[in-house]
Amino acid sequence: MTDFELKPATLPGWTQRASLRVLKLFGWRMLYRPLPGPRGIVVVYPHTSNWDFFVGLFGKWTLNLPFRWLAKDSLFKSPLGGWFRALGGEPVDRSAPQGMIRSQAERMNAADWYWLAITPEASRSHRPNWKSGFYHLAIEAKVPLCLVYIDYPNKTLGVVDHLHLSGDQAADMAAIAAIYAGHHGLYPENEAPIVLQERRVEERQ
Repeated sequence: MTDFELKPATLPGWTQRASLRVLKLFGWRMLYRPLPGPRGIVVVYPHTSNWDFFVGLFGKWTLNLPFRWLAKDSLFKSPLGGWFRALGGEPVDRSAPQGMIRSQAERMNAADWYWLAITPEASRSHRPNWKSGFYHLAIEAKVPLCLVYIDYPNKTLGVVDHLHLSGDQAADMAAIAAIYAGHHGLYPENEAPIVLQERRVEERQ
């Protein structure tokens, strides 16, 4: 994995170098392997602390890649809405879930470059499982996953593991769990087990 560790001197942009130096100032190192294509889903786990946002944001600036993320539409109607959009945020109307997976897949595949970051736990508090939207979206859009970990015990932000889903849910989740094994958040007791919560059929149409 040390082959993938980023060094400030090797980054082309001033903002990239400065962002990585900030991470290093706080003891973090960042691992990166080029993404396996122009479209996919970035799965971020574990997500147990508000600090994850800042570590991830400086990681995004280090890579200088326009990752996107989804949030409820009301968030973008706030005074900070413009800033959230500038950070790659896109609004979702959660009151109308029908067709969301299909429409999001079409949006991804229509773009030249579209990597969507998702935290499948959907909460910093403990949950009994992962939400399954990322899985159904990856299958529908036929795109790979990049499995990102924010590992606090080892102070490592890892953006190196890629996975193409087979459609065999049990096998796919076992492969995901194997990749995340040994990586823990700031509050390990809040980590959700890597098990999918099934969504209603109408939400996947």
